[in-house]
Amino acid sequence: MGQKVHPRGLRLGIIYNWSSRWFFSNKKLFREALYSDSKIRSLLMNKLNFASITQIDIERAINKITLFIFSVKPGMIIGRGGKGLEDVKNFVANYLGFDKKGKAQRLEIKIEPVKKPYLNAYYVAQTIAERLIRGFPHRSVVHNTMNRVMEAGAKGVKIQLGGRIAGAEISRREKYFQGMMPTSTIREEVDFAKYPALTKSGYIGVKVWICR
Repeated sequence: MGQKVHPRGLRLGIIYNWSSRWFFSNKKLFREALYSDSKIRSLLMNKLNFASITQIDIERAINKITLFIFSVKPGMIIGRGGKGLEDVKNFVANYLGFDKKGKAQRLEIKIEPVKKPYLNAYYVAQTIAERLIRGFPHRSVVHNTMNRVMEAGAKGVKIQLGGRIAGAEISRREKYFQGMMPTSTIREEVDFAKYPALTKSGYIGVKVWICR
């Protein structure tokens, strides 16, 4: 069961909280808010890629939207004198069309630092993908990363690569383990993320499981 279900989705409401926190009884508003949240996440992930963003949580009230941006390098987003944060705020406000609707809704952005980046699956997957794109040998990249994750205090880590690994003619999957990785135990805090690496020979999918 744990192999087929998303490890984070399996633990929603028990260990993990929802990344979008709001409720609309109107189906049309619900649909619009869900699409808007998804679009805001993808736009900000691309725009602030340099600051190693790992997660974006969105809370909506009647007349207020709050964005929680979790970043490994929060200072790079905030910028000198908070100029960078103001740019992000304007960017999101323009997308949501606050200028057209008037200032009935307020937008608040909070930057949260990621204190232990090597215990965050998304950051680890992104780091591996970036090194594969640069042409580093995949085995040494994976083993070095797993060692860093275990040193950060994880109980276990599992990494899977899939695709034309090292430019091979035929695509394959490789799995690497260290420590314990209970996929079906709901009380264990297992973080999961996947990230694509576009190498010269094609895409390599990187999947990371971290048991904290």
